[in-house]
Amino acid sequence: MNIGAVVVAAGMSSRMGAFKPMLSIGSISIAQRVVATLKQAGAQRVAVVTGFNADELERHLARSGAVFLRNERYAETEMFDSVRIGLEYFRGKCQRVLFTPVDIPLFTAATVEALLGCGAPLACPVCRGERGHPILMSGGVVERVLAGGGEGGLRGALERCGVPMTEVEVPDPGILLDADTPADYDGLLKLHNSQLTRPVLEIGIAREHRFLDSRVAMLLSLIDETQSVRTACQRMQMSYSAGWNALNLLEKELGGAVVMRSQGGAKGGRSRLTGYGRELLRAYEGFTRRVNETANELFAGFFPRLSGKEGADGEG
Repeated sequence: MNIGAVVVAAGMSSRMGAFKPMLSIGSISIAQRVVATLKQAGAQRVAVVTGFNADELERHLARSGAVFLRNERYAETEMFDSVRIGLEYFRGKCQRVLFTPVDIPLFTAATVEALLGCGAPLACPVCRGERGHPILMSGGVVERVLAGGGEGGLRGALERCGVPMTEVEVPDPGILLDADTPADYDGLLKLHNSQLTRPVLEIGIAREHRFLDSRVAMLLSLIDETQSVRTACQRMQMSYSAGWNALNLLEKELGGAVVMRSQGGAKGGRSRLTGYGRELLRAYEGFTRRVNETANELFAGFFPRLSGKEGADGEG
């Protein structure tokens, strides 16, 4: 996994007077928009750190393709504690990790792509002379942040990590706009536009029944990661029975074992992918990545205005 993203959504939204992540901007919620933008820009996995109203928010985002991590002590900890939970999850798994709080929902995919393309180990976007979100960290910076103390929150940890912050100039005021108060939220609604216009593909593989798609692939990936079907299901808000039904259908259609189960003992049973299961997962991930890259190229060619990439014919 090359690119991961951490979205912190554990707070209580006390200044807003309503639960910010689930407020709507246009036809989708703040949290849905943040996850969609990060995935549109190339984040292979988005981890949402929840706390207050965790069950409700996780159900709300269950079909977004996000992974859920809990800050059970959200009421007595600072945001940096939630950041650490997210960074720990990606530790050693990703070359680069993006971070943003959930209440800055209007940054564009182009901004994220500019950060990813700058080549710096630590970078943030800048608009009109002000720094904003998301922040990009290399795997090495993540290690330094986790090794340091929590004084001064994430800003203090980044200042102490010994890596200079690279500022990437972008024409995107969305990097600065948060939703802390009702007045802020009203401003976001006024700015809302068609920034998320993009091709949306759901790639499934079927015989008589569709047996492999993005949710089943995520389930396989999380089983391999956690060695537990139950934990994998919990992290993606899938019921335990639905998880096993998906695995049983997959193995029936393929005619081979994808998950190896071991019986429980004093410490409980474990599950892991077979060699065939890992090969299947790698193939699906590579296939979907190539299909999406091709779809984005075709979309830009057929819909230059919608994609923000005007053609050379001079039409405006």
